[in-house]
Amino acid sequence: MAHFASAVKCNWTPDPTALILNAQDIYDAAQAKLRAVGIEDEPSAEQSAAVNGFLRTLPAESTALLLRDSISPLPLHKSLVLLDAIAKLASPALAAHMKLALAKTAVHCASNLRFGPEVGLGKIKCDAAVLAPWFSLIQSMSDDLIYLRHQSGIPVEVHLGDARDAGKYVEPSSVAAVITSPPYPNEKDYTRTTRLESVLLGFLNTKDELRKLKATLVRSNTRGVYKADNDDKWVDNFPEIARLAHEIESRRIELAKTSGFEKLYARVTRLYFGGMARHLAGLRPVLKKGAKLAYVVGDQASYFRILIRTANILGEIASDLGYRVEDIQLFRTRAATATKTELREEILILSWPGGK
Repeated sequence: MAHFASAVKCNWTPDPTALILNAQDIYDAAQAKLRAVGIEDEPSAEQSAAVNGFLRTLPAESTALLLRDSISPLPLHKSLVLLDAIAKLASPALAAHMKLALAKTAVHCASNLRFGPEVGLGKIKCDAAVLAPWFSLIQSMSDDLIYLRHQSGIPVEVHLGDARDAGKYVEPSSVAAVITSPPYPNEKDYTRTTRLESVLLGFLNTKDELRKLKATLVRSNTRGVYKADNDDKWVDNFPEIARLAHEIESRRIELAKTSGFEKLYARVTRLYFGGMARHLAGLRPVLKKGAKLAYVVGDQASYFRILIRTANILGEIASDLGYRVEDIQLFRTRAATATKTELREEILILSWPGGK
């Protein structure tokens, strides 16, 4: 989903007027489909109680991937009707923009989701408009395309892959700057952040597909740890990481915590820093001499309130791999969920001097 959104948002070639006209046809077709069974896009309490027998749903295996009550039946039906109209009527050059607008509409207008440290449920909405907010987003896209039309020829490449193997996708010695915010070692399952739209648009349909997606991610939470994972071997020689893992496991035993997830806290800590070491190592061949890198990372205390100074440890790993640590700057502070204390979010600034 992140790759899809990035690719669409970097594509400034569609004709803005054609986008609006095509969207109007899709809107009209979806509205007619809804009205044929007595459904209006504008929500009402009477409507939500009267039309349950006509509602479309997702396949059971897809539904199982979603947080329960992520989206109520009526808004889901409207979203699926709109998605079907896009599939039938959208111009090939415009379809991706139409789908991205639907993804945002489904999550931020039609769903029951709320976003904090982790995805959860807010107020349950029995009904919500879908067509009108979707068309409003299309109009905003059209305005943006008008503004950007003179820069539509700027080349952009968006790769779908594993950041630990950058050399597979990027030309050697071609990158002058890296600016990113990777995962932190915590219990946030990043695939949940985009789960609803990933399922709606067909990027995820089964548990096996979800597992394959998680296998391409840096390990940062226990839900993404698998038996065959071995990124921890990249940091066997770092005493601070070994100390942290030992302290976390000792605290678990002291507190008599025995759940399967809690038993993985020490392992996921080693796997996280190992995965980031593998990323930094694999990145070196694609960097130009003198390349600058900025990583926004946060301190964490998710594992039994043991503090993990993420930027400092990543700086040690980077230095061991031949990078220069230029600075660690405070980006902001944020309240820890468990302790309500302030944790630092920092920018680790590196440079690549060149060499093997």
